[in-house]
Amino acid sequence: MSNNKPTKKQSVRLREKELANGNKSLYLDIWHNGKRRYEFLKLHIQKPKNAFDRENNKKTKQLAEDIRAKRQLELQNNSFGFTSEFKQDTNFIEYFKALIDKRKENSGNHGNWDSTLKHLNKYCDSQATFRDIDIKFVEGFKYYLQHEAKTKSDTPLSQNSQSSYFNKFRAALNNAFEDLIIKENPAKRVKGIKPEETHREYLTIDELKRLVKTDCKYPIMKNAFIFSCLTGMRWSDINKMTWSEVQKHNDGYRVIFRQKKTKGQEYLDISQQAKEYIGEYGNPDERVFKGLKYSGWHNIELQRWIMKAGITKNITFHCGRHTFAVLQLDMGTDIYTVSKLLGHSELKTTQIYAKIIDQKKIEAVNKIPDISI
Repeated sequence: MSNNKPTKKQSVRLREKELANGNKSLYLDIWHNGKRRYEFLKLHIQKPKNAFDRENNKKTKQLAEDIRAKRQLELQNNSFGFTSEFKQDTNFIEYFKALIDKRKENSGNHGNWDSTLKHLNKYCDSQATFRDIDIKFVEGFKYYLQHEAKTKSDTPLSQNSQSSYFNKFRAALNNAFEDLIIKENPAKRVKGIKPEETHREYLTIDELKRLVKTDCKYPIMKNAFIFSCLTGMRWSDINKMTWSEVQKHNDGYRVIFRQKKTKGQEYLDISQQAKEYIGEYGNPDERVFKGLKYSGWHNIELQRWIMKAGITKNITFHCGRHTFAVLQLDMGTDIYTVSKLLGHSELKTTQIYAKIIDQKKIEAVNKIPDISI
């Protein structure tokens, strides 16, 4: 005798999402083969004011329940694994919002997804479904980003922003393909927007030595910046670093932390020189750089310290990370090791620093003066 009782791996549940106006949107929470999917029903429970509203809500909920039962039957009959008509009626904007909600706690680029959503809302109808998304739709969104989209200050989007937002849009369609909502991803037939290679400012070893010898109004900021130059750690990770994350390892020290941007777990060995810039151990839960702050005023003081050392480059705190990468490659550390030290998930992210080293080599060979008589 077969057991048709739904399990969590194969179940359809009716859910409610409260809206800002007090009404509730009905949707299905679908589990299939360990994966979770949502179907937004475009049905709403109104905040009842009278008997008529209550009766109407009852009928709406019954309709939603009938749809839920139908989906459950499809699931049990193994027909859910194929793209079906009802899936293509899924609201694209609502689906995109659901992807953003998933990334709130586990993604460092949540802001880019949110910005992409704002542009999608300007580009297409809020009721657009996956039936509406074809090659023409994809090409239209690409054109919108390149020629029509504006920033908050009413200026055109940078090429890197265009590239980032278009990639998020394509990733959402890839996700929909994996969820069997669409039979193919139309974005695969449309060429992406190539990002520009941004200039990455860094300090030379001589400039770094000058900074070490130069006084700074905020010694804690000076120590934190030099620590970044010696370890490659980001501001966000240095700012939140506690003494419990700094551990003795073999004959040296290691920082064990989770990157705030990527959420990746890191085991970063640091030099004795870097250890000297964090001082003596404090309480486990205490911040290592206690008193370190980020503000417009502190950024100005960082620039004043840089200029005081006779350096005319536009240096931000993040340039400490760039400095570490360039110095490591310049001293012969292989790019794979540098990539791991920086916590990059892909080697191509680190290759931009290799191009800087190549440019330095070109400049070096051209320093020999003209020897022609």
